[in-house]
Amino acid sequence: MNLPNKLTIFRVILIPFFIIFLLIPITSYDKWIALAIFIVASLTDLLDGKIARKYNLVTNFGKFMDPLADKLLVCSALICLIELNKIPSWMVIIIIAREFIISGFRLVAADNGVVIAASYWGKFKTTFQMVAVCLLIADLEMLNVITQIILWIAVVLTVVSLIDYLIKNKNVMKESK
Repeated sequence: MNLPNKLTIFRVILIPFFIIFLLIPITSYDKWIALAIFIVASLTDLLDGKIARKYNLVTNFGKFMDPLADKLLVCSALICLIELNKIPSWMVIIIIAREFIISGFRLVAADNGVVIAASYWGKFKTTFQMVAVCLLIADLEMLNVITQIILWIAVVLTVVSLIDYLIKNKNVMKESK
């Protein structure tokens, strides 16, 4: 259990606390506490991968859990934001559908001995999704236009990254037949 894997587990542990502070009124600072938790969890995503690659600490557990932890964090946030009427459900459906499609695609690839690495489109998508979530949680009126632009960019990047994965790895499906 190395540091990157501990950071990944920590990210998963933070998710219920994030949800509680975002959805259950406890104090007048709930959304700010939720935002702080989300930012910390998002930063662990950035750190665990960098540390694992820099110090050669990449493990099978990390390869499996890191993307799963990312999906759990972002999808949990987006679903909560639907409940809070901050984001339309159709946008969240597109984002979650892409995650399911890519996860399934990666499983087929792995079954064929092929590892599908994260693309730059996927990394941009994740960054914009996380920034959009932060802005939606903060809900600052003066940033409404910027929030909407970033949210739309996140959705477009979600679709673009899906298409990019499918085109670049179309042979995976041919080989599985």
